[in-house]
Amino acid sequence: MYTEEDLLPLSGLQHLEFCPRQWALIHIERQWAESDRTVEGKHLHERSDDPFADQTRGDVVLARAVPLVSRRLGLTGVADAVEFHRVSVSSPGTTAASPSTAISLRATAASLPGREGLWLPRPVEYKRGESKPDDRDQVQVCAQAMCLEEMLSVIIPVGDLFYAQTRHRTEVIFDGDLRRRVETLAVEMHALFRAGTTPPPIPKPHCRRCSLIDLCLPKLAGPKTPSVAAYLRRVIEQPPAED
Repeated sequence: MYTEEDLLPLSGLQHLEFCPRQWALIHIERQWAESDRTVEGKHLHERSDDPFADQTRGDVVLARAVPLVSRRLGLTGVADAVEFHRVSVSSPGTTAASPSTAISLRATAASLPGREGLWLPRPVEYKRGESKPDDRDQVQVCAQAMCLEEMLSVIIPVGDLFYAQTRHRTEVIFDGDLRRRVETLAVEMHALFRAGTTPPPIPKPHCRRCSLIDLCLPKLAGPKTPSVAAYLRRVIEQPPAED
C-alpha cells in the first residue's frame, strides 16, 4: 500500500503506455508543449469536468469530475464522468431474488448518499479524435475503474470511452489481461519516478504524433540506444537508494 506522498497521477499511465520517455519528460522533468490535439483535448475535458453538473436520468445518475485514489496502485486522479446505474435485488411485482443474486449485486454495486437502492458504477472517459491503434485509452479507463473498486468496495466489469471526433462510445471490458497491464504500468511508473531518470529516445512512427517531439529530439538517438524494455527492467530491478 502506497502512502499519500507516494501517489502519482493516474493520467500518467496513458503517457507511459504511449512512450516511457514522454512520461518522464512530463512527470519527472516537468516539460510540456501544447499542440492542436492537446488544446482540443483540454477544451473537451473542461466541458465534461463540471462537479456541479450531476444529472439524474431515470435509473442513471451521472457524476462528473469524480476524484479517484488507489493506495494499492499508488494512483490518484479524476474521472471525467461516472455513471451510476440503479440495480435492485428484486424488481417490483416479482419474486424476491435468491440470496446468491443479492450477494452478487452487492459485490458489483454501491449505495449512494441520499439515494435508495444499489448503484453500479461505470466510468466514462472522454477523448478527442477517434480510437487509437494501441490500448492506452483502455488502460486509463480501466485504472479509473480499479480506483473506484477500491474506494467503493465493489467490482466494476465495464466502462466506456467516448470519442469526440466520431461521437461514438466504445465499451471497454475490464478483463484480467487489461487489469494486469494497469498493474504492470503502475509498478513501472513508480520505479521510474523513484529512479528520477528519463529513458533514452527510441525513434518510432508514433513520434510524429507526439506534442513533445521538439523537446524529446528522438532523431538524435544513436544506433546503439538501448531498448526501453531493457531500461525499464534495469530500473525496476535496481535496489532502492538509501536515504
